[in-house]
Amino acid sequence: MRSSISSGELALEINNGIFDYLIVGAGFAGSVLAERLATQLGKRVLIIDKRQHIGGNAYDHYDEAGVLVHRYGPHIFHTNSREVFDYLSAFTAWRPYEHRVLASVDGQLVPMPINLDTVNKLYGLTLTSFELESFFKSVAEEVPEVKTSEDVVVGRVGRELYEKFFRNYTRKQWGMDPSELDKSVTARVPVRTSRDDRYFTDTYQAMPLHGYTAMFAKMLDHQNIKVMLNTDYREVQDMVRYREIIYTGPVDEYFGFRYGKLPYRSLEFRHQTLETERHLPAAVVNFPNEHAYTRVTEFKYLTGQEHHKTSVVYEYPQAEGDPYYPVPRPENAELYRKYRKLAEAEEGVHFVGRLATYRYYNMDQVVAQALTLYKRLSGLEEEPAAAVKIPETRRKMAAVAAAEAPSPRSTISINGNGKHI
Repeated sequence: MRSSISSGELALEINNGIFDYLIVGAGFAGSVLAERLATQLGKRVLIIDKRQHIGGNAYDHYDEAGVLVHRYGPHIFHTNSREVFDYLSAFTAWRPYEHRVLASVDGQLVPMPINLDTVNKLYGLTLTSFELESFFKSVAEEVPEVKTSEDVVVGRVGRELYEKFFRNYTRKQWGMDPSELDKSVTARVPVRTSRDDRYFTDTYQAMPLHGYTAMFAKMLDHQNIKVMLNTDYREVQDMVRYREIIYTGPVDEYFGFRYGKLPYRSLEFRHQTLETERHLPAAVVNFPNEHAYTRVTEFKYLTGQEHHKTSVVYEYPQAEGDPYYPVPRPENAELYRKYRKLAEAEEGVHFVGRLATYRYYNMDQVVAQALTLYKRLSGLEEEPAAAVKIPETRRKMAAVAAAEAPSPRSTISINGNGKHI
């Protein structure tokens, strides 16, 4: 059951007590911390998000055709952390799933990451695993010092495979040549001499049985957690009485872009529903060279849903839009260090997650980071009452808002007492 309250009712709710934590962002970082602090330490938490939904970029929903889709592109859960997997297992059952990707190269669909079958199919060879290692050594270029993404690839598989699989894909994805990007970009993609065509080899690979949004809803279903959506936290910050902030948004935005904007790459997602049960030969097909988009995903592979229609999404990289990928260049790392110094000096504010730390993390890494912060917070002593941030202006604004009870500009869903997200 869903329930919303007005801004005036929110003010009354706030007046009834102090939130221990104001959490900005209802994605993995914010939701994990809200759940841990509320259920394990009995803390009162207000979690606020600009978007109209919980779950951050992992948000999924049923489209008009009734197909479960990921609004912000495919999110594949995988981890080697038993702690992370066990933690999330408290909020979802799992569907076993091993991700596989094909790449469209030279008119053929071949496994990606590059493996034994990729090379044999591409060149019409019958190499063995041992012979493939020798093949890679014969074509690899000598790179005295690996600094860029280009260095990583040409030093492992040579110039030709680099051109076929990596260079143009990277240009589309990042808007610059691999020779201009840090080595970390392509170092994430392995090269295999076996026939293993799984994209990931982590110990735990699965998808939430009923989707990510359902998992987040269970995570936030607690009487100590209040969830406010479609709201910029700065709009209500002066109305809220709180002790500390957990901030998961862009760190440069928090500080008013004092040193300039941190560069990100964004994506445009074009969703399409098709009148067929299956469209692609694999969950994801990459297009390194042709088309403006980088890849196409068919969601029913991920979810296991049975439906007479199918839905796909095309990803178009772009410079503007929601921040998804920090651009890994030395000057950007230096700019972030300036913001990190500001963050470290900010009292009563904890910065966590991708955007707040300007790092590209997988979902499990964000969960692990949030759990680490929770452990640190759980060892702290309670702040004395005098240290609680309750400026007189906030008290007055809350009282005025309660009296006037304006029509709601934002939606807030409250857990507990019969009210659920």
